Amino acid sequence: MEVEHSNEGKTKNKRARCELFESIVAYKSVKHVLEAWVKEGKDLTQAEVTLAIHNLRKRKSYAMGLQLWEWLRANTQFEFTEANYASQLDLVAKVHSLKKAEDFLKDIPESFRGEVVYRTLLANCVLKLHVKKAEELFNKMRELKFPTSVFACNQLLLLYSKHDRKKIADILLLMESENIKPTRGTYQFLINSKGLAGDIDGMDKIVETMKEEGIELDPEIQATLARYYLRAGLKDRAEEVMKEIEGKGLTQTPWVCRSLLPLYADIGDKNNVRRLSRFVDQTLRYDNCIAAIKAWGKLKEIEEAEAVFDRLVKRYKLVPMLPYFALMEIYTENKMLAKGKDLVKRVSNAGIKIGPSTWHALVKLYVKAGEVEKAEQILNKATKDNKMRPLFITYMVILEEYAKRGDVHNTEKVFLRTKQAGYVAQLMQYETLLVAYLNAKTPAYGMKERMNVDNVFPNRTLAVKLAQVDPFRKTPMSALLDD
Repeated sequence: MEVEHSNEGKTKNKRARCELFESIVAYKSVKHVLEAWVKEGKDLTQAEVTLAIHNLRKRKSYAMGLQLWEWLRANTQFEFTEANYASQLDLVAKVHSLKKAEDFLKDIPESFRGEVVYRTLLANCVLKLHVKKAEELFNKMRELKFPTSVFACNQLLLLYSKHDRKKIADILLLMESENIKPTRGTYQFLINSKGLAGDIDGMDKIVETMKEEGIELDPEIQATLARYYLRAGLKDRAEEVMKEIEGKGLTQTPWVCRSLLPLYADIGDKNNVRRLSRFVDQTLRYDNCIAAIKAWGKLKEIEEAEAVFDRLVKRYKLVPMLPYFALMEIYTENKMLAKGKDLVKRVSNAGIKIGPSTWHALVKLYVKAGEVEKAEQILNKATKDNKMRPLFITYMVILEEYAKRGDVHNTEKVFLRTKQAGYVAQLMQYETLLVAYLNAKTPAYGMKERMNVDNVFPNRTLAVKLAQVDPFRKTPMSALLDD
């Protein structure tokens, strides 16, 4: 349920006006709004609910979206479709965990347990890089005789581009054998795979194939190509592509600023960043403003980034959250603790509820500034006072910092708190935990048994670390002494 984009990059359907959504945002209580809605005799139509969910997702208000679906199932005769169940499953995975999403799948009426629901779960497995679960689910979909969709294949391509590039060829062969036509997304994954591997010639061949297939190179793909040219040291080729992106002029294609600004920042071209920023100021498009803030941040021009943010606030009379996160990231990267704290206060004073994403940004700021203990205190206080469940990645930021220091006690403590918060133990948590033991030069007793209990199975990298912290590992010296 994402906003669609045309080939030119324009948004087809902007956030439409939705009374239900606006009421939920205003009252900050899904239950209160829905009870009042029913009491007043208003219809909860499929169109109204779907649009409200769509807009809540755009705001990343996933918990509110999930509450809306749950209330409808418990209190009304709302006729759920497979797409509705898929949306709820996706929100369960985002708000809770993959395990909870798997449990929810079993709870969906069998007649609605179709390909759309399964592929939604597959996308979340890929998002969390859970290779084993993703492969099992893909095979399950084939066992259930669902048609092998290009969406499912693209998800595995995305997964393997990050985890095991050797398997990409297997998916491409499967697509060819089942006559599954590649989409723009397929080619995007292949371009990324070649670009990350530094295979520029291979990347160019994929572009030629796209052109032969009649698939237009939109600004997003062109920007991807330019990034990989820059990474390969081919600045001239990158600049050629950047000129092509701007080809029709900014007035005709204002959305290309979001692609061009980071590229000019990457090559340190302040003049072009300033030129594009001036154009951005004329329209204050949300996406372009975020790109301008990030570009100025990359160039270490903090005041320029702050100025873009302030102009947005002045125009829209609110503190916009995505630009807020962009500015907070700049403060984090530059270890500007005081400014970051002031920004959080500003958001709070504007009457905006401080949610998990805001706390994550603040925790990351403290960790980057070298104050991991303070970051943990803030997180614990926020959890206790606001009855808030922190994001999984927030715990990981603290976990990784303690592990880097070889602080086994605190790493274990945060590891336990992550599980107590309802997050299922994953490969990456155990890998980080083992880093703490390695850096502390301390053996880890019973680690394999703990992993077995949590159904976590080591990959090659983790197996090496496990062997290194095994208290009963034979070293050349111990072997001699045993003899």
